[in-house]
Amino acid sequence: MAEREQRRDRRDREDANPEFADRLVAINRVSKTVKGGKRFGFAALVVVGDQKGRVGYGKGKAKEVPEAIRKATEQAKRSLVRVPLREGRTLHHDIEGRHGAGRVVMRTAVPGTGIIAGGPMRAVFEMLGLQDVVSKSLGSNNPYNMIRATIDGLTKEASPRSVAQRRGKKVAEILRQPEAETQAVEA
Repeated sequence: MAEREQRRDRRDREDANPEFADRLVAINRVSKTVKGGKRFGFAALVVVGDQKGRVGYGKGKAKEVPEAIRKATEQAKRSLVRVPLREGRTLHHDIEGRHGAGRVVMRTAVPGTGIIAGGPMRAVFEMLGLQDVVSKSLGSNNPYNMIRATIDGLTKEASPRSVAQRRGKKVAEILRQPEAETQAVEA
């Protein structure tokens, strides 16, 4: 009995914590033909994020649409990844992501550009909190592969701080412009 109450309390805490926004990307109806007719099931693809640099995706299957969405949302919350953002609005550098036949290219953009992306990629960027990004899907247009390729590319992104830490240098040394170095050598 006490275990059930603990579970209920945990569930209530999760519902009371609206830090994550979610976006339904795709619903697929599948049918199984049985002796008495057809049995329908539903598969949902959901993207979840805090719009401050964390994003995740999940898929859920059930006999009813709301249950499939709930399962997908729970899975998405468990699979969150953190992505470093420049100025909280765009990417630090251009990146390419791949998954299966899905291939996506994401590029940084100047302020005011907005999110230039199609369907599933747009959902990922909005949930991540990106405001300026230009992207293109070059491979499969299957939403599952597009989202996986997008997340793959975003996990490859490195911030100047992480690169400096890995190399044992200061962030200023990493961000220094190459033109300044060549002029200093010539002088």
